[in-house]
Amino acid sequence: MELEKKNFELLPDAHKNWQNRPEWFFNRAHTDTYELWYEGRYKRAEVWQKKVMEQLVSKDKRIKTLLEFGCGTTRFTRWWKEIGIKATGGDISPLMLSQAIHLFDGDLVMADSHHMPFKDRTFDSLAFITTFEYYKDPVKVIRESARVAKYGIAMGMMNRNSPKVLRRRVQQLFGKNPFYVTATFYTPAMLIAIIDEALQGREYTIEWSCTGLPKWFPVQQWSVPYGDFFGLYVKLNDVR
Repeated sequence: MELEKKNFELLPDAHKNWQNRPEWFFNRAHTDTYELWYEGRYKRAEVWQKKVMEQLVSKDKRIKTLLEFGCGTTRFTRWWKEIGIKATGGDISPLMLSQAIHLFDGDLVMADSHHMPFKDRTFDSLAFITTFEYYKDPVKVIRESARVAKYGIAMGMMNRNSPKVLRRRVQQLFGKNPFYVTATFYTPAMLIAIIDEALQGREYTIEWSCTGLPKWFPVQQWSVPYGDFFGLYVKLNDVR
């Protein structure tokens, strides 16, 4: 008798799409090398990104707990405790989370950020670090964030106002860069317009800062909307 062969892949081919399109974070060829990216050419950029996010979030002294959605392998999620914030990670990719469980000693959840499986105001803050670019319904995600987070929403993302955006698109034409094929790049002004639409009726303030400037540039962070990365913090002021 011949036994039927079974495929026991962590993620079957039928489940490699999200939002009706294929995404790189459902492809093991890319997720297995994700941490190496930060340990190599991206290391300096990561240092400045964390500086920007720390400055923005630490100003809100109410923030003690945080949920980071799109946490991936928890590269940033592991870092929040260094600035005194207890973090929880959430991601929709089982491939990313299969690495995260070995790297992160906190709680993790596999879920879609459009439908967060948490009660209202479960966390002090919610964060998106280089993941918000992939949401097809960003207004819905922000509204979910404002429901689950009590005091604020932190965002760090690739800036549309960067010469690297053009380089990435050219690379994609030659099949060299699969990571931003489905990404939507925003400027601070574009993102603020989406936030304003999502949070109508709420009282909040917004602060942002850019980094990701050339190494030879005289400053590495400024309040001008140019640079490869910008951090933005929405402080919710209508809560007690």
